[in-house]
Parts: sequence; structure tokens; C-alpha cells
Amino acid sequence: MKIPKRKLFLLIIFAYVAFSLYAAYNVFFSTKVLSRVHRVVKKENSGVRDGGVAPFLTEEWNPWEDEQVEYNSALNKRREAFKQHLGRIDKNKPKRHKVQIWGKAAIGLYLWEHILEGPLSPTDKVAQWREGELQSGRIDFSFYTGPAVVQGHVPLGMNSLVLILNGREQQKVSYSTRWLEHVKTMVQSHTVSHVAVVLLGNEHCNNDWIGPYLKRNGGFVELLFLVYDSPWVNDKDVFQWPLGVATYRQFPMIRPNPQLITSNRPYLCNFLGTVYKNSSRETLMRVLRQSGLEKECITAARENVGHY
Repeated sequence: MKIPKRKLFLLIIFAYVAFSLYAAYNVFFSTKVLSRVHRVVKKENSGVRDGGVAPFLTEEWNPWEDEQVEYNSALNKRREAFKQHLGRIDKNKPKRHKVQIWGKAAIGLYLWEHILEGPLSPTDKVAQWREGELQSGRIDFSFYTGPAVVQGHVPLGMNSLVLILNGREQQKVSYSTRWLEHVKTMVQSHTVSHVAVVLLGNEHCNNDWIGPYLKRNGGFVELLFLVYDSPWVNDKDVFQWPLGVATYRQFPMIRPNPQLITSNRPYLCNFLGTVYKNSSRETLMRVLRQSGLEKECITAARENVGHY
């Protein structure tokens, strides 16, 4: 049976209109239906409100949510374990101590070059500023000396300080006191935690001026190394310190070797140093001359010439 073209055309138009109306109805009036894969139903407050059943809500659901939670939890645990591992490494790592030495007396060169055998830069002995660094065990030493090393202009970055001072005469005492007052402010501001002093003391044991700075007297100096004998020496917080050699007068640096110990010495004794007026060195030289020991000993005395 042959369908007229007019009827066929009208049928197509009717089907198109019906389909359009059905689609519009679904879009604007029909309730949205979600598959189980794309929704999760839960109670609003996990309980009953006003004696009725709590309404159900729908929200986006991630099928991999549980796996992500487990993964993130495991990742956080690994991170925390790694942090704890680094903390144990840092805790067990040998702690290094940074110590600065400020040489404001000539005996500082004896300590740095002859005892610690540290390097100095520049090598010019008359340079205004000289410094050096040295590692010994777990201690990092830094040394600064010279006339240009002044208060407030020394690079910091340490927790312990060794201050080398001259207290032989009143002029030197005044200069050393200013340095101690400067260090005192550093201790009060927690810039420095520990302080020791190496002091060229007075031959007649007149060192009372530094007493108030000692920690046992309420000060901040924990250790005092004192040149020349003193009733203060107790080998607990006050120690006797060797005078050493006047390195600024070109005394050579002698490294210990077996020959120095086993070879015969050509002289019974020796004295090479400065003879200060009214000092025990004057008495020593007089005794050597009167006893005839000048022939048995080698002496090279030098009259008093001031040095910082």
C-alpha cells in the first residue's frame, strides 16, 4: 500500500513534535534519576528528627575514595617516619662546637701558632688584621688578632669565646677592662654562652681587678688561664698558663722531634726575653752574673719596650 507523500510528511512532523514535547517534559518537570554508581544515600544527622525519619541526601560519590584515604594515610605515616629518622640522625650526629679566640695581647699568637699550630692570614706579622681557622676534633676554632680587631667589629657566630688580655700594668688593665665589659653585654644578650680568659697577669700577683668578672664571684668568666703564679690557681676554674715566646720578635717556631729530646744540650740554661724595670727578671739576670752562670747559660736580654 502506497502512503501519500503528504500524509508521510505530516506523520514525520507529528513524531518530531511529540519527541520534542517528551524531551522538554523530562528536562523541566521530571525528577532527576542517578544511577547507583553516581550517588550515595546517607542520613542527614544519623538520627530521627521530630519523631520522623531523617531525610536522605544525595551527593557526588568517588568509587576510589577509600583507596585514596588509605594511600594518603600511608603516605603521611612514611613522611612522619622519615622525619623521625632524620631527627635520630641529627641527634646522634657528633655536635660541633664553635669557639672564637680574640687575641688582644701578644701571648695570643703563642697560643694560636705554637700550641694550636693554626694558620694565619695574612702572613705579614705587622698586618692590622689577621685571622685563621682550625678544626680539632669536634671543635671549630676561629682566631682574630691585630690592632684593627675592635669591639663590635668581629664577626660572630659562636657559642664560646676565649679572650686573650694583658693585665701586666695599669694602662693594659684599663684597656682589658673595656673588652671585658663589651663581652659582658654579649653574654647578657645571649650572643655568647661560655667565656674563658687567658691573661698575662701581674708579676706581683696584683690581679684583683679581674676578680669580679669570674663566675664564682658572680661574673661571667668561667675559666681563667693566668700567666705567672697566683694564689687563685686551683686547677678547677683558675689555671696557670705559660708565658711562651714573644712571637712578634721573630722567635722561630720549633716543631717537636725526637732529636730535641735525645740530643745533648750545649747550655745548662737559657734566658731570652725582655727585662722589665723592678721585675723578677732583673733579679734573675743579677743572680746569673754573680754566680758565674753566664758562662754556662745563654742569655739574650732586651730592655723593656711596650707592646699591645
